[in-house]
Amino acid sequence: MKESKKNIMKIVAYTFCMWCCMQGSLASAQDFIEIWPKGNVPNSKHLKLTDSIANERIYRVMTPGIYAFFPGKQENKGAAVVICPGGGYERLAYVISGLQLAKWFNTMGVTAFVLNYRLPNSPDLLKREAGPLMDAQRALRYIRANAIRWGINPDKVGIMGSSSGGHLAASAGTISEDVSAVKDSLDKISYKPDFMILVSPVIDLSTPYAHPGSVKNLLGPNASEDLKKKFSAQLQVNAGTPPCFITDAVNDKTVNPMNSLLFYQALLQNKVPVSFHAFPQGAHSIALRNNPGSTELWTKLCEMWMIESNIIPEKLISK
Repeated sequence: MKESKKNIMKIVAYTFCMWCCMQGSLASAQDFIEIWPKGNVPNSKHLKLTDSIANERIYRVMTPGIYAFFPGKQENKGAAVVICPGGGYERLAYVISGLQLAKWFNTMGVTAFVLNYRLPNSPDLLKREAGPLMDAQRALRYIRANAIRWGINPDKVGIMGSSSGGHLAASAGTISEDVSAVKDSLDKISYKPDFMILVSPVIDLSTPYAHPGSVKNLLGPNASEDLKKKFSAQLQVNAGTPPCFITDAVNDKTVNPMNSLLFYQALLQNKVPVSFHAFPQGAHSIALRNNPGSTELWTKLCEMWMIESNIIPEKLISK
């Protein structure tokens, strides 16, 4: 009986040790990294406010940064992606359009960074529309600055976004203005993504196809037509725009799927490589899993696009 109890205690102790190891491993895989110099976040009034989080949504970001998700060293394929959560520029749906996607990228051997970007409705911002793009550009620079340390090819750092996060990702890929320079060593590093992945994206802010909530939240209630056109990503596409994968649902009643079509057309006209998939179902809820009908195929299509675009190799070379 005593021997049996000893064995049970050994099993319990072993299980506890394994649990502790797993927790430590998870913590290292989801480190939060501040992307701006400590105490020197640009475009800020430096108000004494705190982050606001509720119901798996972030409503205020005072400390911009990235949550890092690293694949195992043996699985690492050398590419990385910055993930911009959606939420209409009013909040960040950081779980469904952030953390879940990051773990999926890890299964492909891709390092993923979920961007905790400032929302334009923050009273702390000096220039509301610049806040999200500024943080996205800085994140791309920061990752490239640490690429060798993290086993990342600095020429294979892309960006992804869903809904309004797709607008931010598209803006990062098309707007040429450098809004993130702060006169430090990272200013010399490229702030442009090498590829874009857009899911049910907001693209247009200047026509009847625009998503009214995103226009108001990003640009304010009285934005000029020039500002709306500047942030209409389809109008900023040129031959230097990076390759793009787009997935959308024809029955999306929240963000008109014409947004994706406008961007697709602009990419084609500028001879930018693009893969566009408009599924009959999915509405504005295309997620990692449990999508209706053929929409469930989008993740496999995206992975195959990354392979055929030479972003990741089809098979990992033995190390």
